[in-house]
Amino acid sequence: MSRSSSKASRTLYVGNLPGDIREREVEDLFYKYGPIVDIDLKIPPRPPGYAFVEFEDPYDAEDAIEGRDGYNFDGHRLRVELAHGGRSQSSSSDRHNSYSSGGGRGGVSRRSDYRVFVTGLPSSASWQDLKDHMRRAGDVCFSQVFRENGGTTGIVDYTNYDDMKYAANKEA
Repeated sequence: MSRSSSKASRTLYVGNLPGDIREREVEDLFYKYGPIVDIDLKIPPRPPGYAFVEFEDPYDAEDAIEGRDGYNFDGHRLRVELAHGGRSQSSSSDRHNSYSSGGGRGGVSRRSDYRVFVTGLPSSASWQDLKDHMRRAGDVCFSQVFRENGGTTGIVDYTNYDDMKYAANKEA
């Protein structure tokens, strides 16, 4: 196994972090799963924040996914998965289908269970346009546009239930 693929299996993406979180708090959330090599915390101008947490051992990373994905931290439901769009072996295998065509080119593209369907899009709409527009409602992790039967529709996945619900209510 090359160093890069080994690192990928040890590095977690942690999403939906509060905007005022500190690196020490991220460490406190994950240290019990095993030795941490690095924490790269990202706090964008508009929350939520996210982080990449690298463990020494891939098994510790898997344990951390099991223990912290969906964990409620300060009112925020954390999203924890392998970085680079991967998921643990125990998670749904459908995440390895051909989703990259509509997701984030050059970024992490991942699906979630928090999905809204958008109808009545202009025929010129792209997945990027849809994702940018729907970010007003919350943390979008995936978008895709379909052109069928003379109409344009889209799918938008959010990282958490509250953002999905807000988007559905706001856009309805």
